[in-house]
Amino acid sequence: MTIAVELRDVRKSFGKTDIIRGANLAVQQGERVAIIGPNGAGKSTLFNLISGRLSPTSGEITVNGQRVNGLTPYRVNRMGLSRSFQVSNLFTRLSVFENIRCAVLWSLGHRYAFWKFLADLTDANERAEQVLDMIKLDRRRDALAMNLTYAEQRALEIGITIAGGAGVILLDEPTAGMSKSETTRFVGLIREVTQGKTLLTVEHDMGVVFGLADKIAVLVYGEVIAFDTPEAVRANPRVQEAYLGSVLAEAQMGH
Repeated sequence: MTIAVELRDVRKSFGKTDIIRGANLAVQQGERVAIIGPNGAGKSTLFNLISGRLSPTSGEITVNGQRVNGLTPYRVNRMGLSRSFQVSNLFTRLSVFENIRCAVLWSLGHRYAFWKFLADLTDANERAEQVLDMIKLDRRRDALAMNLTYAEQRALEIGITIAGGAGVILLDEPTAGMSKSETTRFVGLIREVTQGKTLLTVEHDMGVVFGLADKIAVLVYGEVIAFDTPEAVRANPRVQEAYLGSVLAEAQMGH
């Protein structure tokens, strides 16, 4: 299979502090991978390195076979990678539909031009409607983003993330702050909208991790100490000792 995202001996230091210490990871196209680890393990830093918000101190990162070291986030995005953030980042005074349409414009070849009317861009409008249907917000299309519930705002952010058609999706704690029932519905939504895509997600809820991921990467002190199926990771003595222990036993794969 083709590798969608690869990290080879990636290191990141801030001054004299080493955050990522020789991380290695190879994610195949179409895999859903959860990145877990204790607080301070470097999970958010790793996401920022992959998406271009930070540059590695050393090592190499590739997306779809292309080196992304030092590229700006928008250039990495145009190479087929899109990400969401822990905190919703929406145009709060635009409608749900308008938020999605903004996200699809560039991917469809539309550039900034003051003489164009967005309502006339049939392809962008049709794609936005498709995304709204996928994220189950079609009935809320005209609502302002600021008036959505928290779960709806998170769903809209997922829609914005996938709207451009990127093949690699990064989701940073997508279910944080949700109730148990909201989380269950949201996991189903994520599975549906990332079908056929490569997914990397940072997640603390072990039920979500085991219900969503094909593989789990365990990051401890800036190193990937395990990368395997959920069953193999749960049984890994090194992982148990370094991080999971009774937490994994309680999760029992979300059951």
